[in-house]
Amino acid sequence: MRARSVVSHVLLAAVALAFLYPLIFAVATALKPPGETFATTSLLGSELRWRNFADVFDYVPFHRYILNGVLVAGAGTLVVLAASALSAYAFAALRWRGREGVFLLFLATLMVPQEVLVVPMFLLMQAFGWVDSYQSLIFPWAFTAFGSFLLRQFFRSVPRELREAARIDGAGELRTFLQIMLPLARPAMGVLAVFTFITYWNSFLWPLIMINDVTERGTVPLGLRLFFGQNGNEWHLVMAASIVSLLPTLLLLIALQKHLVKGIAAAGLAGR
Repeated sequence: MRARSVVSHVLLAAVALAFLYPLIFAVATALKPPGETFATTSLLGSELRWRNFADVFDYVPFHRYILNGVLVAGAGTLVVLAASALSAYAFAALRWRGREGVFLLFLATLMVPQEVLVVPMFLLMQAFGWVDSYQSLIFPWAFTAFGSFLLRQFFRSVPRELREAARIDGAGELRTFLQIMLPLARPAMGVLAVFTFITYWNSFLWPLIMINDVTERGTVPLGLRLFFGQNGNEWHLVMAASIVSLLPTLLLLIALQKHLVKGIAAAGLAGR
């Protein structure tokens, strides 16, 4: 039994190392001097050049891209949470004709890839006059079925007696939703917030199409593209910038870790 436990731990450590190696390689490359990225097969360079992380902000206005990314991802996450919570409650708790059919149709939109919607969505943003604006990065993809489906499953797992007790006490649907259902849904909303923030933060294709003034309204993925140019690729700075760009999502994961674990567990048990 002890030998089996040792073998299991060794295998788990090997798998963990395989998943962590790309991050280790990125950190090691970020600390290499210029010109040594591919000059040696060694993981580390001739020196640990911490100056590379400061050079990232001198090479391009990377602080601006981080602020833009936080603004777009944060605002987009808030809009997604509000829209998803309201629609999920309507699909889970309210009774109206055609509810299940509308929900299936709404859910079917998840099968449509973003690339198919890029052209009509661009024309819509052009009609609104939102090209090269923050709202064009926030609103078009904020009303998706994933968040509604996730929260609907959670709302369906809440005992119906809670809502009935609230109605007996004189609470309407809006008050029941705000004071009873939303506080209970914090773990599920934490999961949705993390997934949504990361999706907005890593989005590249849509900002590439919509943003003309990258210096003013560019996000982190667009900023990373500027390290590749006609004069060569600054791989050590690319890796350093990539490590810096991980920090906001890492801080969000740490802050919502408790809700994330509870939300995933609750989502797995929903609909029993």
